[in-house]
Amino acid sequence: MSRIFSGIQPSGEITIGNYLGAIRNWVRLIDEHDSIFCVVDQHAITVEYEIAELPKKIFDAAATNIAAGLDPAKCALFVQSRVPEHTELAWYFNTVTPMGDLGRMTQFKEKSKQHRENINVGLFGYPVLQAADILLYKADRVPVGEDQVQHIELARDIARKFNARFGPIFPEPQVILSPTPRIMGLDGQAKMSKSMKNYIGVLEEPASIRSKLAVALTDENRKRRTDPGNPDICNIFTLHKSLSSPEEIDRVNVECRRAGIGCVDCKKILADNMIRELDPIREKFRELERRPDEVHDVLEKGAARCRTIAAATMDEVRRAMGLR
Repeated sequence: MSRIFSGIQPSGEITIGNYLGAIRNWVRLIDEHDSIFCVVDQHAITVEYEIAELPKKIFDAAATNIAAGLDPAKCALFVQSRVPEHTELAWYFNTVTPMGDLGRMTQFKEKSKQHRENINVGLFGYPVLQAADILLYKADRVPVGEDQVQHIELARDIARKFNARFGPIFPEPQVILSPTPRIMGLDGQAKMSKSMKNYIGVLEEPASIRSKLAVALTDENRKRRTDPGNPDICNIFTLHKSLSSPEEIDRVNVECRRAGIGCVDCKKILADNMIRELDPIREKFRELERRPDEVHDVLEKGAARCRTIAAATMDEVRRAMGLR
């Protein structure tokens, strides 16, 4: 059975973009692969954050993933900083990673614009730590969205360079692309993001979901209810394709184009389907909040398993590099 690895940042409430683009796909994959998932808290500290809030964000990220269907009996779920070999391997990978490769990373350029006052070495080396996350467990598959493909390509390059210099230790991981199209924010201008406040959270109450969808951008060319729309350029229709039934998707597609349905009704249908999907997750999360020891137990067991794998990998690495 091939091994997959992926991670999620504890940077605040998990959005439906995270859920549809990543977590729902992970749940589908855990029956097909040896699966390891990580709350990547060490990645989260590369930007400004509130120290006192981080433990709760870590817990919430883990509990949301469990509530969304990551069954601890079928996969390992843990917190990155509980396995120190991640940062050790990242340091060794720094020695085979050209600075020019990191400077070309699109995410670094975007983050640098968002955090001009804190462009730190950790932000620059983020993809090296990500490569260490994956390769520490010798994962050969990485489920990600399109925005992370460049980082996985770099991880393959790092594995190739390391193996060429020190011997064949690491696989060159391949991407498993999310079947969900890229989820744009409610403003239609950028990817759904907590920092840009253009998102719907997985744990939001129904009233909040309806309120946010009511003002979300649709087809800007459609000025009146009687104007035909174009679902192909409408972000709301993209969400329909991920949350509505095939019959409803076909209906919205047809009726929008001939002005048989307005944007208000289209959003109401989407809101009903989104709430139906998210309600069980929110309820399960609230149960886990009342039993936090269950979540901590899952994370500790996941970390214990992963420390065993990591220790074996690092023994190979240190020997190959002459550090033993």
